[in-house]
Amino acid sequence: MASRKLDRSLIRGFDLFRDMTEENLDAVLATVQVRTVEPGEPVFSQGAPADEFYLLLHGHLKVIQVTPSGEQVVVRHVLPGEVFGIARAIRRTDYPATAEAVTESLVLVWMSSQWQDFVTLNPVLAVNALEAVGERLQEAHTRIRELSTEEVERRVAHALLRLVRRAGRKEEDGGILIDFPLTRQDIAEMTGTTLHTVSRLLSAWEGQGIVRSARRRIAVTDENRLAALARG
Repeated sequence: MASRKLDRSLIRGFDLFRDMTEENLDAVLATVQVRTVEPGEPVFSQGAPADEFYLLLHGHLKVIQVTPSGEQVVVRHVLPGEVFGIARAIRRTDYPATAEAVTESLVLVWMSSQWQDFVTLNPVLAVNALEAVGERLQEAHTRIRELSTEEVERRVAHALLRLVRRAGRKEEDGGILIDFPLTRQDIAEMTGTTLHTVSRLLSAWEGQGIVRSARRRIAVTDENRLAALARG
């Protein structure tokens, strides 16, 4: 994980920094580090001391949690502009999961001991963090309900719909591309099923014109029919 200097113009476009005064922005950036994270490299690891918090400047990360039984679960994906690793904000002293780069990524890094000063200078961050924690808890509850009550076909359909709504990009043919690399194994780990089952479902849906998949890329070509599958 390499460090590099920050071009401050890169961050002015994010909602988090857009309305900050130059003085407050100078204070926030005075202690920031910028790191390059290579694909497959962790930003932090589950169980490690939560000494830092982060903002993704560029690239894409996935957050992975290993359950007590040893199962690996993809908890969520981090997109540019999102704050993550805010364990101290929820009074945790360690990271509850691992954040790993999917593509080459740039992250902004601050020490967790600066969290309160950061929030004081930028109240939007406090609101952003609370909203993010609330959304993640709601999504976790939804996924737990799906795992316990729904057939695997519905779970996979729900997972793809969530990704389309978070990171979908319209294509010329009318499809919606999930705009980051995504493997069938990732989907299996998001939905509590096997690679074989996900491959079988996606192949069937591709034959029906519902999705289109290529190497590490998935597009939804018929969102209404996918939503109908999610409803069962």
